[in-house]
Amino acid sequence: MKNNDLRRKRLLYGKLLTTITLCISLTLLISTFVYYTYYIGVEKTQTFRSDLRDLTQTGKKVVNMAEVAQTLSFQLYRTSTISHLLFYNKPSIYEVTAAMSDLGNYLNSMPYIESIYVYNPNNDTVYISAAQGQNGVFTTRELVDTEIIQMLNHYQDYKTFTPIPRTYSIDEPEKKTISVYTYLCYDAINWDRSINSAVIVNISAAWINKELANGNTPGSGSTYILDDQGRFLSGNKLTLEKLSGDENSWLEHQVKARSAGYFTAPFRGNKSLVSYTSPDSLGWQYVRITPYEVITEQTNHIRNTTLLISLIILLFGLVISRVLSKRLYLPIDSIVSRMNTLEADKRNSMFTIRQNSLRNLVLGIKSPHNSRQNDVQQLGISFNLNEGYRLVLLRIDEYEALRKERGSYLLPYKFAIMNIASEICGQTYQVETVDMNDDSVVMLLSSMTSTEHLDTELIEVLLRQIRVACCDYLKIGLSLVYSPISDNPDVLNRLYSQAREASKHRLFYGHGSLINAERISELQNNLYSYPADSEKKLVDALTSGRTDEARSHFSEMVREMEQYPYHVLELTVSRVTLTIKRIVDNIKKLSPTPTEGMMVMPSLEHYETIEEFEASFYQLFDHIQEFQADKRSSKQSDLIRQINQTIQQSYMDPCLSLNQIADELNMSPIYVSRLYKQQTLTTIVDVIMEVRMREVCRLLVESDLSVSDIAEVTGFTSSSYLHRMFKRNFSLTPIEFRRTKNSS
Repeated sequence: MKNNDLRRKRLLYGKLLTTITLCISLTLLISTFVYYTYYIGVEKTQTFRSDLRDLTQTGKKVVNMAEVAQTLSFQLYRTSTISHLLFYNKPSIYEVTAAMSDLGNYLNSMPYIESIYVYNPNNDTVYISAAQGQNGVFTTRELVDTEIIQMLNHYQDYKTFTPIPRTYSIDEPEKKTISVYTYLCYDAINWDRSINSAVIVNISAAWINKELANGNTPGSGSTYILDDQGRFLSGNKLTLEKLSGDENSWLEHQVKARSAGYFTAPFRGNKSLVSYTSPDSLGWQYVRITPYEVITEQTNHIRNTTLLISLIILLFGLVISRVLSKRLYLPIDSIVSRMNTLEADKRNSMFTIRQNSLRNLVLGIKSPHNSRQNDVQQLGISFNLNEGYRLVLLRIDEYEALRKERGSYLLPYKFAIMNIASEICGQTYQVETVDMNDDSVVMLLSSMTSTEHLDTELIEVLLRQIRVACCDYLKIGLSLVYSPISDNPDVLNRLYSQAREASKHRLFYGHGSLINAERISELQNNLYSYPADSEKKLVDALTSGRTDEARSHFSEMVREMEQYPYHVLELTVSRVTLTIKRIVDNIKKLSPTPTEGMMVMPSLEHYETIEEFEASFYQLFDHIQEFQADKRSSKQSDLIRQINQTIQQSYMDPCLSLNQIADELNMSPIYVSRLYKQQTLTTIVDVIMEVRMREVCRLLVESDLSVSDIAEVTGFTSSSYLHRMFKRNFSLTPIEFRRTKNSS
């Protein structure tokens, strides 16, 4: 009765505090929604008013600039020097120079003018005064700005003195593009309405659109122009913007020819606020498109802050109600916790005892006949070994790497493998799983009823599902071995040993293999004969440095073992390893460099796949080849040193030559010459001559011997031969060399 009172008090306090907390949080949420909706409307209105003010000022500037361009064009027509360019077919060089000077003065006095074109179609000439780009007198074919000629040829498509926003390139290495507003002033009073003369004024778009450029800051809105021809242009670059179908739709129905206003619409995939002006005197409208998130950034921040406060109040209130109610409920909570702990300990203890019992049965430590039926039932083991059953061995691939990587979590991973196996096979068979405390898990399968049969194909399908599930969810690979069917409990350990032995053939089948233990056992009937010829070929290839051939022979010997029991492979590898070890020992004795730690014999038990095992031996073969190459290199170095010593001792002998040195070494002259050239990058004859010349120079400086005597003691056959060779090497005669050295 007392416990019920405590529980009711706990629930009462909890409900009261939770209700208050929820009311406060709900009030904040509703008020946040109302204020958010109101402030969003205010911010959109303020943004529209600001955009409308900036866009209207820009529109006025463009209209005013049209009047300036019109006035300038009329003034150019009235200027006498420039009129010569407009109406004379062949103005003189003095008239052209004066007119170009006046055009330059107009250009320099008005910084907002980018360029002025004067066009005379009678002589197909365009006179250009520009701040950048082409400047001077050009024919229409020489113009880089070809668009201006197209505009003159179709002048009827444009309103007089209405600015034409466009971009054109200037002929520079970087191909710079200029944005301008173009104003046409032309004379077209001919009977065929063709252009008689024209003045084109290009006003810099950058100068007019200062307000537009200032508004296009990163993260803010972008400004666009909807001109009188219905083109939607970028406010900065005056380039034509490509619009989607939805964007074209709202531009046509909600902006074009409408009074100033604003609305929200998608633009470039983002929700945006579209503000626009009414058409001005030029028929233009200016549009500012601002990302919606920029407008609502501050309001969103206030909303998020309010929501955060509401969440904190909610969580804090729930925690307080939990703490207060829990203190009242503390005695009952303590009792419940203690009972749960005792139950968990009992469950874990029973699981450990159950696993140990199953493991002893599989390992043969405890006979199934010695296990009392009551004890087995208390442990929850309902598996019946007297009916048909199979043993499945699940070996973890790359177990050593997994143990290093997940050592502290390895036991939970094994439990997960056991659970996955039980879940997949438990719907079809009775299942018992046991951790073998190594790299494997054993699963026992038996039929649900005595009439069912352990179908091999179905078991293989289930085992593949286990392998895939462990790979997908645990990132662990499994190799699986299943035994034949048995109904004798006494052969359980024998089935385990058979499956364990069969699992070693993973070496040939690779990781993730599915192995039938009965089929592997049948390999005992195959007779094996050791391939002594292959061993001899392997030794010959290794000792002669043919590493690729040695690899081929070794791989052929090892992979042939797939058709024989595993112990045959162990014996074969042991014999091959002993043979290779003798070769390595000989290399260690004769090698001039230390080889300890670099030529270690690989052990079969450390590898899970044949590729890994072969790779370890291939690496050993490479080390053998390297040390053999070092040995050959050492012999060659000794031979070069012996040749140089012979030259130093016998250079005074006139008969000293390549053939004489080769005879002393008992080698072929061709071989000696080629070897010496490969190692020193020079020939023996050149070295003999170099040593003799060095001695001649020393005797000329340090002795008073004549040239003939010096030739005799340094191995030259005559003084004339010495004179000729000395002159070739030093561009001086011996006498001149002695005189030069003595005078210095």
